[in-house]
Amino acid sequence: KYDKKAARYITNKPYRACEKHYDFIKEYFKIADIEVVENRQYGIIGIQSSNPIGDKLSKLTSVFMLLLKLLFDEKMNSASNSIHVYVTLEEVYEKIQIFSLWDNKSISPTDLRKTLSVLKKYQLIDVLDLMNEVTPETKLIVYPTINMLLHPEAVRNIIAQYQDVEELEDE
Repeated sequence: KYDKKAARYITNKPYRACEKHYDFIKEYFKIADIEVVENRQYGIIGIQSSNPIGDKLSKLTSVFMLLLKLLFDEKMNSASNSIHVYVTLEEVYEKIQIFSLWDNKSISPTDLRKTLSVLKKYQLIDVLDLMNEVTPETKLIVYPTINMLLHPEAVRNIIAQYQDVEELEDE
């Protein structure tokens, strides 16, 4: 996890505790029909369930999640040996326009802050700049946990569905 005070990545203590007791945790959650999954390459341990867990996401949060996953994959495919990806809000806005995922009205600063807060809560991103001054130049760290959500092909299919819905609404 990125530590703003130290301006570097630090070891995530809860991850280390889960890693140490992974077999026990996996069996414990299995009783409740919750699967614990681990990706050692990216240092991720998460839970998956057939029953919905967590918050209902807004359309803007869903769009951001999908596009951040797409940007993460694009940047990881470039010659990079880092598991951390940095993007700006401007890059996300460009993808929104390219894929026509938002109507012509602008995104309100309040909705944007809520979206960034939710994504941060679920450890998908970290905002490098101050949250009270959100601009297109605001930098985000996209964590590898984004890989636990969807496969790249599923992201493309969902984006296509969003585009179809937007086109129908425009008619």
